[in-house]
Parts: sequence; structure tokens; C-alpha cells
Amino acid sequence: MAITLAPRRRTVLGGLAGILAAGVAPAHKAHAATTLKLGHLGNEDNTWHKASLKFAEEVARRTKGAIEIRVFPNEQLGKETDLIKGIQLGTVDFTITGESLQNWAPSAALLAVPYAVRDLAHMDRVVSGPIGAKIAEDIAAKTQLKTLAYFARGPRYLTSNRPITRPEELNGLKLRVPNVPLFVKFWEALGAKPTPMAFSEVFTSLQNHTIDAQENPLALIKSASFSEVQSTINRTEHVLSWIYIVGGTRKLGRLPAEQQAAIAEAAKAAQEYERALFLEDEKNLAAELTAKGMKFVDVDKAAFASKGKEAVAGALNAEIRPLYEQIIAA
Repeated sequence: MAITLAPRRRTVLGGLAGILAAGVAPAHKAHAATTLKLGHLGNEDNTWHKASLKFAEEVARRTKGAIEIRVFPNEQLGKETDLIKGIQLGTVDFTITGESLQNWAPSAALLAVPYAVRDLAHMDRVVSGPIGAKIAEDIAAKTQLKTLAYFARGPRYLTSNRPITRPEELNGLKLRVPNVPLFVKFWEALGAKPTPMAFSEVFTSLQNHTIDAQENPLALIKSASFSEVQSTINRTEHVLSWIYIVGGTRKLGRLPAEQQAAIAEAAKAAQEYERALFLEDEKNLAAELTAKGMKFVDVDKAAFASKGKEAVAGALNAEIRPLYEQIIAA
């Protein structure tokens, strides 16, 4: 026999579900004097979303419920550039964004440069040190967005149907890349034939042998089922990048100092929480792809980096090239 909830009961449960989806404990809801919105492009399983919920929880706790942050995943409030513009206009309060900010602040291009960042320890030194401070200052000055915390992104790997361990083995390889001029020039310098292509077309193009290979983080390799059309994951790790939680400087600046401090502290707590999730997620993804039959192959990363360095430096805006050199030397 079907059971139907009474209208009032259904409304109460629906409201509770909405509050929990926004990452705010219902006990804080009634006392919140300020409600802020965080929109992002990840789905509910993404570590960014889980960290966003942690951020909301920490803000509610640290402000004793005075600020509620509602989290909207899956581009519910718009695509990445829409969200950036929304923060500038005051219709959105926070988002998660990265190199897309280079449309306003050229230094944001440094968030995803081939072989600029060597490993997570190097990334942490760069982002937390003087170089990261300069990038954050440039972003704030030119976008009115304040960087609050950062997340590491899964390294990009080259997938193929044969091992590729040195640059000379790339000669003539038809390789799909995103429509990013820097990426195109990098792979051209290594001898491949990079082909910009929409991500939605990659699986079929690999299946039909229109292209031979592609490059992406493990999460996308798994979600796109590339294990069905590619046998090898070459550990190039050619791009190690990061992404920021950002908020609007104007809106944040109007909050009391103690609430601004609470938001900053909550963002750092979310950063630590996401890092643990990220590391565990990368291990699980590697295990799942191996179980699906893909083979991981070590490569001569130094040779890849050396051969592509001149092309990368030449593709960067002259204004930010000195910062790139500082990242390499950090």
C-alpha cells in the first residue's frame, strides 16, 4: 500500500533537505542574520562540493549562526564566468575558480602551466609564499575577488594505446587538447599533433581513431569511460594546478571584522579538509582505473619538461613571465 505524507509533513522534510543540501545545520537557520551564496560547477560527489559544505558548516559554527552559506553545485547559479561576474555584481558571494580568471587578471594563467609546479609540496610553497601573494593581489585588484583558500587539482596525465615514456615517442601523435593556446604550443614543441576539441567529442574520436590520445586528470579519465578506448595512462603529470575559493571583496569588506576573520578561518579549515579528500580520491581513482584494465607507465618527466619549457615561456604574457621563472626556481 502506498503511503502519502501529509502536506505539512512533506513541507517540513523538504525544507530540512534543502538546508542540509546547502551545508548549513538547521539549528543555525533561525538565527542567521546574513545569508550568502556559494555556487560552483562540481557535482555532489566532487571533493570541491564536500569542501564547500565544510566551509558552510565552519562559517556557521564560527559565527554562532550569524552567517549562513548556501551551497549550489552543478552550475545551478551559472557557469564559471557567470559566477565570477555575479560576485562582481553582488548577486553571488563565493565560487571556486582558477585559470579562467586570466580573462581579467593575467597572472591567473600561472595556476595551470605545464611543468611549472613539480609536486604538492612545491605547490604549497608557491601558493602560500610571496609568489602566491602576488597572484592573489593581482586577482583582487583586477577582479574584486578575494582568494580565501585553494585546492590542489588532479594532475593531468597522457592516455594512449601504447606506452609513451620520452618526448620523441610523441612524434606525429594525434592528441586531443582543450582549446588553450598554451597547451597547444606545449604539445607542438614536444612533437605531437595537438587537436583542440570539445570534451564531449573525445570518446567517439578515440573510438574512431580520429585521434590517438588525450590528456586529462584521473577523475575525467574515469567519468568519461576512456578505459574502454585507451589502454595506457602515461604518468606525465604535465600540469599540476590549483583552484581558489573566492569571495567578493566589497561584500566581505562590509561585514564586521570578527565575521571576516571567521570566514577566512573557515576557508582554511575547508582547505585542509579537501586536501585529505583529494589525496584519498586520487588513490581510489588509480585503483579503479587499474581494475578496468588500464596500465600506468612511468615517464621521463624531466625530458618532457625540458623540451617544452621554451615554448611555454614564449606563450606566456611578458608581464607574468618573471613570476613563472620564480615558480620554476621556488
